[in-house]
Amino acid sequence: MNGRDAAVCALLDSGVKTVTGVPGYPITELMEALGGKIRHEWSVNEKVALEIALGSSICGERSAVITKHVGMNILADPLVTSATHTIGAGVVILAGDDPGVEKSQNEQDSRFYGLIAEVPVFDPSTPQALYMSILDAFELSEKVSTPAIIRLTDRLLRSGGHIERKNRPGHASSPIDKKIWHLTMLGKHQHFHGRVFPEMCRAAGTSQLNAYKKMGRYGIISSGFPSSLVESVIPENFSHLSLCTVNPLPQNIIDRFLNEHERVLVVEETEPVIERQLPGKVLGKLTGHMPYGTVEALDIKRAIENIESETAAQQVVPQTIRERGERPICEDCPYLPLYNAIKELNVPVAGDMGCSIRASAPPLSLLDAAFSLGSAIGTACGFSRKGIAIIGDFGLAHSGMAGLINAAHNKHEVVVVVLQNEIAAMTGGQQVPDLTEMVRSYIKDTEVIDPQADINIKSLLEEKLGTRGVSVVLARAKCPRY
Repeated sequence: MNGRDAAVCALLDSGVKTVTGVPGYPITELMEALGGKIRHEWSVNEKVALEIALGSSICGERSAVITKHVGMNILADPLVTSATHTIGAGVVILAGDDPGVEKSQNEQDSRFYGLIAEVPVFDPSTPQALYMSILDAFELSEKVSTPAIIRLTDRLLRSGGHIERKNRPGHASSPIDKKIWHLTMLGKHQHFHGRVFPEMCRAAGTSQLNAYKKMGRYGIISSGFPSSLVESVIPENFSHLSLCTVNPLPQNIIDRFLNEHERVLVVEETEPVIERQLPGKVLGKLTGHMPYGTVEALDIKRAIENIESETAAQQVVPQTIRERGERPICEDCPYLPLYNAIKELNVPVAGDMGCSIRASAPPLSLLDAAFSLGSAIGTACGFSRKGIAIIGDFGLAHSGMAGLINAAHNKHEVVVVVLQNEIAAMTGGQQVPDLTEMVRSYIKDTEVIDPQADINIKSLLEEKLGTRGVSVVLARAKCPRY
């Protein structure tokens, strides 16, 4: 099996009733692999996805959320509160990280959310470890009454290995204990720090998913998929502590490992999350021994060769589009006439994380900024003059509607161009809600166009730019790919 299959088996064997999520690299295929085995849905955004999972938990049903790393930002609000609020049945968040920024707008590390929300985080290295992590995460989630996070990467999901499935006792319905409402908000935090977090620490320190091999006076502490790379290159006289529970850290095991070795290298992807929590004697990203982002076997070999050095230089040359290779807009994209018309207008343009992001680079060089999915309208409202927000209908449903409501309520000056192709084209063609009537009911100046019809798009946009307030252009077209 590969990691994706292992995750599906673990969800089935954990008795999960509901799976929610939002598509994106590298987790889209994981949700699709569920097929008809478990009730699942693509939600309009990650906050809603977690809220549905929490609702299932309250009623005693186990649930999971599948999201890519940037989706963790969206669901952070209910996540952070849920730890002290308490839950019912287990909730596990499968967070797909993108080391190397293959198909994302940033390279953030989902393990940080364990520190922010103070919830358990697992960082498995193999398909078998992933399978066991999911089973253990549900049990721990119920024991400490908080959600748990499992970090995934594309390489882990695609890696192969033998999976030994476990027959554990059936999950008994465990709805929320409403006695928590006898406590004040302060009381809930006192309960969490006095009883819950110490239990998380005990679980991390006794987890069988952490592996300690004592071999020599030098050692490596690793987590996640890089642990398997360490095993492929580590010298015989090096010890290895492979961590799967990374929040809270199993401090007793780590302290013992550090005390038993003269020098210790920390190998982890993407940020120095573990390294920053350890004493200054360790080597890793902060000392230049390991690179940020993706970790390869060669990186580990070089770090081992420099184990005696206090610092090591990393030669980093920022990647260019020319070096990586262009990812242009499809030649048959029905929105090319629209893009070309906007380019001729000489106004500031805010984009989004849909297909329009491909218009940011040459030859179009259309966008001035594109920060996150759903951000185009809010960004354009901050322009010093009336400009254009280009947003897909998925981005509008995801979080762009809040920006549109704010624009109308606060009387901003903006032209909103919605690429209404009824799918999330960048993530596999998932269906998108039709918000036409909702937009029309709120924005009087709403016009529907066919960008490939015989119309003067430039003149239309110039007219909208010349009027006061918010204007919306719903550009309807079909993506040839889907």
